[in-house]
Amino acid sequence: MFPKNLFVHHVFFWLKTPEDAGDLIRLTQGLKTLSSVATIRSFHIGRPAATSRSVIDNTYSVSWLVLFDNKEDQDSYQVDPIHLQFVKECSDLWNRVVVYDTVDM
Repeated sequence: MFPKNLFVHHVFFWLKTPEDAGDLIRLTQGLKTLSSVATIRSFHIGRPAATSRSVIDNTYSVSWLVLFDNKEDQDSYQVDPIHLQFVKECSDLWNRVVVYDTVDM
């Protein structure tokens, strides 16, 4: 059961060089390190699924789905030194990032 104030943070990364396996590994390793932030309830690292419909955008390289118990935990994550280090070490890998944050209705 999810908490009432669940905060969902979904980040999509477009790598500058998506064909570079080393860049993909580096980003994935960075995200795994990022998963150690204490306020993260759960996470998932993904890649585009092999689906094809007009409403699907599968142009991204990697997705990072994170669940927090509440908005305050997500706010804390944004300024956590582990998150700030990830951005510093990996931001040269991507040319586009899109974030979708959702809360309960």
